Amino acid sequence: MTQQHNEQQLDVRSMTIDDLAAVFHLGEQLFTSEFSPSMYRTWDEYEITTMFNSDNELCLVAELAGEVVGFALGTTVEKQNSPWKYGYLVWIGVKPGLQKGGTGAQLFAELKHRMVEQGVRMMLIDTDADNEAGIHFFKKQGFGHIQKHVYMTLNLSKKHKKRRKGKV
Repeated sequence: MTQQHNEQQLDVRSMTIDDLAAVFHLGEQLFTSEFSPSMYRTWDEYEITTMFNSDNELCLVAELAGEVVGFALGTTVEKQNSPWKYGYLVWIGVKPGLQKGGTGAQLFAELKHRMVEQGVRMMLIDTDADNEAGIHFFKKQGFGHIQKHVYMTLNLSKKHKKRRKGKV
């Protein structure tokens, strides 16, 4: 799938092993603690390599002028005793400066197409409740039925005050 981007062709294609470093570094730029302070999934090299090894047909990149400028990483889930196969868009990201230009929509469309070909009947995503841009993007792609859930964290790296004996 291609689209013109300022006279350059945007190419959405399957991720190859040679793309792993570019995808990892783009994700490092995008998925920071400032982006989502309570992010429960950590962006790291294992996220990419695990998905690439298990669901590589659902790992896509968008390339512009030879540079990886976006990616989408998905997987499928089959539940025991359920006739439904679910698709899960785990990560999607587009290089800053190119966001809102259609790259994410193209990545999503190709991922959706591939999931339908694999027999997926329902696609799921999750994002932080404060991620207004992400929620807007997913609504534009046809997602609905927003459900909020409570997610709590305990930062174990912070030093906690020690209690003195006999004091509560």
